Amino acid sequence: MAAGVLSPDWVSAYLAVPRSAVLPDLIWSFDMAAGRSVPVSRTESPEVWREYADADVPVVTQWDDGKRSGAEPGEAPTSSASMPSVVFRMLQDVDLHPGHKVLEIGAATLWNALLMAHRAGPGNVTTMEVDGALAAAARATAARFGDSVRVLHGDGSRGHPEGAPYDRIMATCGVRSVPFAWVEQCRPGGVIVAPWGTQYSHGDAVARLVVAPDGKSAAGRFTGPVEFMKLRSQRPAAVEHSAYVTGSVADGEESSTTLTEAEFLGERFGPERFVLGLRVPRCLHVVADKGDGGRPVWFYGLGEGVGDRRLSDGLPSDGPSGGARDASWACVLFRDGDTARVWQSGPRRLWDEVEDAFHWWEGRGRPEHTRFGLTVTAEGERVWLDDPADSWPTPGR
Repeated sequence: MAAGVLSPDWVSAYLAVPRSAVLPDLIWSFDMAAGRSVPVSRTESPEVWREYADADVPVVTQWDDGKRSGAEPGEAPTSSASMPSVVFRMLQDVDLHPGHKVLEIGAATLWNALLMAHRAGPGNVTTMEVDGALAAAARATAARFGDSVRVLHGDGSRGHPEGAPYDRIMATCGVRSVPFAWVEQCRPGGVIVAPWGTQYSHGDAVARLVVAPDGKSAAGRFTGPVEFMKLRSQRPAAVEHSAYVTGSVADGEESSTTLTEAEFLGERFGPERFVLGLRVPRCLHVVADKGDGGRPVWFYGLGEGVGDRRLSDGLPSDGPSGGARDASWACVLFRDGDTARVWQSGPRRLWDEVEDAFHWWEGRGRPEHTRFGLTVTAEGERVWLDDPADSWPTPGR
């Protein structure tokens, strides 16, 4: 509340539905200091479990789509309870009122849906969960809270037309493209809130879109940075680094750049990566660990055909949606106290594209996330800076 995240009008919901009431006995809390997920058992360490359950940290509740068992973290987190500060910032974006009819995409622990039901009223919130086990657990949680939320098992990217129109649609998973079904199922003047980003990185932002009076589009600004697990139907297909760099990095065309590591990478939740993703189509970047004073940053081309998949976390082995794989790659090696070296190969010069995009951002005064916006129509998506009339297609379209 002191930070202005939990507004007074949401306090009653927070007290009625604490996050600890919906978390499983085994959770993996993200230790900010250690930079890793830590398993915590309510049975073995109830006080520690309670501390993490009440803390403003993300809590992983499932790994590897539930295929991973035991206390050790798996390869990829696939469901979680978000940081309370993130949850309430997004709830403020939704602008929910009593009586509003809501569709949520991604039930997970059901915490967010229960908070909305406390505000909108019992029976007004429907949530969709693609994972069968998570949907079953959410139904059990809903029963404990008087069945105030309707839980459906299904692919939320299609929405739920049987319940339309909705006053509000909210996604608790990241998207690389807002399904137009959500626009069609939200009433004119209704609000859609979803974490949105590009293939370039995990550096997403919350899009707050208002459906146009004719119902044929939705548009609005981004409200701030976030990182969310992705909608499962928009997940990437991964390949190995060796599918691009078949020999040595020295096989690429060498050059240099005056950009430094600090200014190029910025802060973790800074706008740099988000903006570069807006300006550089079909490109994934990976920041490697730093060693011996040097940090390599890699860039991989994502071919025309895979753009429709909205890849975000990995690389396509070939064109899974019909297009050929783009073998372009680039690497910039930032080294303390020295000029950064660059190598590039393939039909695209990815570093040149990225560097041009960085200077474009600099030339416009280094705008933050909130100066950018998104417009969604049946034909596709367009992003813009300050003025919706001055827009360009989203990367991958």
